[in-house]
Amino acid sequence: MKTSLDILTEKLEGLLIRTHDAEEGFKKATEKTDHLGLKAYFKAKSEQRKEFAKELVEEIKALGGEYKKDTSLKSHAHRAWIDIKTLFSSNNAEAMLEAAITGEKKAIKDYEDAIYDSATPPSIVSILKGQLSKIQSGLNTIKTIENL
Repeated sequence: MKTSLDILTEKLEGLLIRTHDAEEGFKKATEKTDHLGLKAYFKAKSEQRKEFAKELVEEIKALGGEYKKDTSLKSHAHRAWIDIKTLFSSNNAEAMLEAAITGEKKAIKDYEDAIYDSATPPSIVSILKGQLSKIQSGLNTIKTIENL
């Protein structure tokens, strides 16, 4: 039977996988777009997710979890991003923005699930809320860009 610590560790590992997938998706979008503004935005988002991953790895290790970048402990999170990565393979700016919006909305839901879980310690909630705030801000930016 899984303990609450096991469940928390799995949730964080799921967020980590989503974070790595987002990092790669934004990196791929950076490479695919010719629009200088989008290129800079996607690059910044990729770097941001890289930093998020470092923070999550630290927390997973502190909980006694094992971290392996290529491990797919939460394959459903990974599958959700496959669709996003597929859209990022297009050079179409609108498709990339729509994919980013979809991915960010899914990330927000996953973060909220972890934040509002009563088993998540306040120290981790604080980290996740900080990351969530940045994701929400990015989502607002993407929506603004898309509307232009």
